[in-house]
Amino acid sequence: MLVEFRIKNFRSLRDEQVLSLVASTDKSLLDTHALDTGLKAAPHLLKSAVVYGANASGKSNLIKALQYMRGVVLESAALQPGQTFDRLQPFKLDTTSGSLQTAFEVTFILDGVRYQYGFAMNAQRIVSEQLLVYKAFKPQRWFERHFDAQSGKDVYEFGPGMKGAKHLWEGATRSNALFLSVAVQLNSEALRPVFDWFANRLVIINEQSPLSAEFSLQMLKQEAQRKAICEFLQAADISIADIKVSTQQAMVQSLRFDLATGKREEESAEQAVDEVKFHHITENGKAVFDLMDESSGTRNLLFLTGPILDILNKGLTLVVDELDTSLHTLLVQALVRLFHRPEVNTGGAQLVFTTHDTSLLDAYGLFRRDQVWFVEKRPDQSSSLYPLLDFSPRKNEALERGYLQGRYGALPILRSQALGVPH
Repeated sequence: MLVEFRIKNFRSLRDEQVLSLVASTDKSLLDTHALDTGLKAAPHLLKSAVVYGANASGKSNLIKALQYMRGVVLESAALQPGQTFDRLQPFKLDTTSGSLQTAFEVTFILDGVRYQYGFAMNAQRIVSEQLLVYKAFKPQRWFERHFDAQSGKDVYEFGPGMKGAKHLWEGATRSNALFLSVAVQLNSEALRPVFDWFANRLVIINEQSPLSAEFSLQMLKQEAQRKAICEFLQAADISIADIKVSTQQAMVQSLRFDLATGKREEESAEQAVDEVKFHHITENGKAVFDLMDESSGTRNLLFLTGPILDILNKGLTLVVDELDTSLHTLLVQALVRLFHRPEVNTGGAQLVFTTHDTSLLDAYGLFRRDQVWFVEKRPDQSSSLYPLLDFSPRKNEALERGYLQGRYGALPILRSQALGVPH
């Protein structure tokens, strides 16, 4: 379960920003919208959080930051000596931030243990890295690493909780690799839960990792999962009675272009192709449609439903940029409410998403006030992330109207001249 994400100096997120899923002391909807952790420091975590903001405010950068952190954890051990982090983008619109390090930190709970892991880096190397583990109320510092500019070497400190061949792993960790990643690659059982949380328990969907049809199609080939997907689509008032997936052998053509000779070659090969058929039933008749005959909204909902049902079953954390793309607001509400239903979300799954759909703010019982966040672009073009709770809203406050009236900020600034609107 995600507790908190901290980021500093990544794209427009110049100053340290914190997204917290720790529930406030408000008791409303606690049984449905929050998870009981059993920990004194954070007794309840939110099952979902929504982030609002204008276009280009930095909402997507928040998700990209978490995605970049995940990528470094999963891939840094495989980098070649001297290979740089070319895709790292610190804040560029001032004279100093471009030369400063970027810092990431995630706190999460896994099997009743709280982990706090973070690192700082620049394009050339990892500058610092540390892991705190809360097996009791008092944290254990398992390891800490920092680059000593004077000696030009990384300095490590290990706590008694860090078991295994730590000095061997230290020696194998290059300047552009994380100690966590290298140690797990060399069979550290103690650190594997941290690595596996990033690899297997954090799911991110955005423009860099778009939604794939393949997962849902594979689920549709299994009877119980196909039934669950169809039941959800029917509950969403889509007239789909059944979905059938059959695998056919088909000739698939591919085009190869040889850069050396400039020749183009066409190849044909027989491949297995999944064929999807949607069975619709209405009061007036029934029909069967192909996948591309369905609307983009229906396709998106189908491709989302499979992963979300799997995430709910396994208790994973799902982070989505623009969840409302091509989906009606009532369908977005239905997806969010799945995470809030204790009988469905039995594994402690969480949903964090960005949206422009302001009607969700006043949807009855959809969010507690501590689940709503905003991102605003400052005049210097840096982004600021802050919670709705900063404004101490009343329990029955009309949040959508307040947001659109500018009470909470995070709105686009529209200039009438640019829009062609007369004075």
